[in-house]
Amino acid sequence: MTTITSLPPGRTQERPAPLRVQTLIAEDLLTTLFQPIVQLDCGLIYGHEALVRGPAGSALEYPDALFAAGRREGLTVELEVRCANQALKDWSRQKLGGRLLINMSASALTHALRDEQGSGGLFSDEAYGVSPSSVMIELTEHERVTDIENLRRAITALRRQGVGIALDDFGDGRSSLRLWSEIQPDIVKIDKYFTHDLPAHAEKLQTFRALLQLAETFGAQLIAEGIESAEELRVLRDLGVTFGQGWLIGRPSSEGAVEALAAARTVLASSDIAVLPELRRASSNGVTAERLMMEAVTVREDASHEQLFRIFNEHEQLHAIAILNAKDEPVALVDRSQFINRWAKPFFNDLYGRHACTLFANQTPLIVDADTGIEALTTVLTSSDQRYLREGFIITRDGRYLGLGTGEQLVRSVTEARIEAARHANPLTFLPGNIPISQHIGRLLTSGRGFVAAYADLNHFKPFNDEYGYWRGDEMIRLVARVASSHCDSQRDFLGHVGGDDFVMLFQSDDWEQRCEQIVERFNDLARNLFDAAALQAGGIMAEDRHGDMRFHPCTTLSIGAVRIAAGTLHRPEQVATAAATAKRHAKHEQLSVYVMAA
Repeated sequence: MTTITSLPPGRTQERPAPLRVQTLIAEDLLTTLFQPIVQLDCGLIYGHEALVRGPAGSALEYPDALFAAGRREGLTVELEVRCANQALKDWSRQKLGGRLLINMSASALTHALRDEQGSGGLFSDEAYGVSPSSVMIELTEHERVTDIENLRRAITALRRQGVGIALDDFGDGRSSLRLWSEIQPDIVKIDKYFTHDLPAHAEKLQTFRALLQLAETFGAQLIAEGIESAEELRVLRDLGVTFGQGWLIGRPSSEGAVEALAAARTVLASSDIAVLPELRRASSNGVTAERLMMEAVTVREDASHEQLFRIFNEHEQLHAIAILNAKDEPVALVDRSQFINRWAKPFFNDLYGRHACTLFANQTPLIVDADTGIEALTTVLTSSDQRYLREGFIITRDGRYLGLGTGEQLVRSVTEARIEAARHANPLTFLPGNIPISQHIGRLLTSGRGFVAAYADLNHFKPFNDEYGYWRGDEMIRLVARVASSHCDSQRDFLGHVGGDDFVMLFQSDDWEQRCEQIVERFNDLARNLFDAAALQAGGIMAEDRHGDMRFHPCTTLSIGAVRIAAGTLHRPEQVATAAATAKRHAKHEQLSVYVMAA
């Protein structure tokens, strides 16, 4: 039975008054949760961050809504001080060890510590039975710090009492590097954006590396926030980040934690190392047009062909001469070989000797700014207008002439830069090259765990490449990369491309041998699609061998040589590489799919 209560005519249901921050403060309705922070080198709890909560189920339960309401009521400072008091009071009840991290804005902190009465005894000795040396203030930057002097004085006063200072959410666009330098915090908390999906983003990894260098420079330690996966935790541990915080380690609770969650403990106790994401390096390696510049003689627009000939005659190594206007701006370029050819023709000197040198000059030369990167100039190498390779180009700064560059210098610099880049990432497969491979082997050796180094190579690849051309040859090499990538655990197994058809796999997976067999079987099956029907029917192709003799070559297959590297048996990356190459040679010589040996 349903009872319906009707209101008198003209009356409406009264809504309850909205909850106010003033009420929460006056009636002591705020509570504190504690989220653990762990030391990544040993897994021990370093401390807890205090997180305020309003009444459960209310509109002001969570901090964002709570502090927004505090700002509307003009109670920002009072609310922050009350939250800090509540955190100290609740912390004292829990009897947890380690540090207590309390969030405060710069303005609230300076206001609260302006004088002893303003502080309310908040950070006095043994407030609520909590020693100041166990407290750390997390300076939140939700507003730009405008009064750095007052902030510095407040921090100095806190440090005299033993209170530590942390900088919160560094990197979220509000905290500044300048503030880090100004206040010299003991700890810097790195925003969770950089932690999220870290193993898949090489640029985030590089950011952490840069921040670690800054932390060493400034004498600080880092806390990585927002750790939610085992892979993120493993990468951060291997990078050398000191502390970590996040739901994988421990969720906020009123009791805090005496140890990290089991999933985090497993990662931190494991000797497995992370496979760090590789950043594709620009092949220019930072080289600019100015690095290619050679100083060269110039002439003005009114210079004659006779004057030009004398200059070329005096400077035999000069490949070209730039023509400048009165403002030292280049207007044309004269190529040496073309000019000398014209000069050598009968009557040229008689007809044109006294004419201005711009008459036969290239009045649309290639002009580049000195700061132009090498990659931007590579279009010259493939341009249909090959004058630029012969004549070279003019280098300027702010439109004024600096010098000349040659096509030969450009070709050499691009080649050298790309060779260097290929050592970091193979340009065909984009897999890590020789340097990252060696670095990863070094990390495995240092970790003290055993692993397997496998070397993969194609059988009868040269005849295939000669028969079908480089395009299909590249397709086969990319096929090796795709198949191997799909059968390696991206978080535990490292795949690198040495060059050509040689690949290296560094396994931490226990089922590495099964993975190798699956790679060979899958590749051999898919590689057949790259042969034509006649070759498939015959089982191979007729082609020249390495001695130039025509003979039959079976269809291309893959061989893998693997070597078990026990802890302490080898000590240098080159020893591991040599052992893996030896295993590969055995696999190919004995025509085996997978050959395994011990180091």
